[in-house]
Amino acid sequence: MTGFGWSGVLLLPCLALGCSGTPKASNEPGPSVVRLDVPPGIVARRACVPTAAERCFDARDDNCNGIIDEGCGVNTGLVQFAIAWDEANADVDLDVTDPDGELVEVGRVTRNGLTKERDCPGRHAECRGQNLENVFLEEGDATRGEYRVRIRLEKLGGEEPPVRVTLGARVGPKTYAFELDLHKPEEEKEIVFRL
Repeated sequence: MTGFGWSGVLLLPCLALGCSGTPKASNEPGPSVVRLDVPPGIVARRACVPTAAERCFDARDDNCNGIIDEGCGVNTGLVQFAIAWDEANADVDLDVTDPDGELVEVGRVTRNGLTKERDCPGRHAECRGQNLENVFLEEGDATRGEYRVRIRLEKLGGEEPPVRVTLGARVGPKTYAFELDLHKPEEEKEIVFRL
């Protein structure tokens, strides 16, 4: 898979396929991304390959069916943001703020219906080295507006930097994939999805 770097404001839905130009209206159901703010240093990757097998805990839609990590016990919805990383002891956080400015927290559903599934690596190694954090819309329609997705390295936990993080996003029928490197504790990157 080859990647290409992005920075600034992007008009979508073509990002994951490397398309350019203004997006055409979609007849597909569900929300769609109309603008994406990506800071320098984040690499967009081809989101999927139609003939690929789905791999678990990689925060990607490997097989192009519009679902991230299906068959792996990962919850999904019309809006989903997931991060994955290989360094077992590194503590990386996925913080998503919904269009009303509410931060999505583990085990609590926001007024807009978003919830965060787990916090890895966990105090007692609950993630068992399968570091994946997942925010998803439990049910209903997605609220239109800005979704701020922040990925933050809390601590290295003895791991060597950089910590490479994959961010997978599902908005309606489309999925997106990004890779970013975090080099030191408290470093963070933010991507803004406008639906």
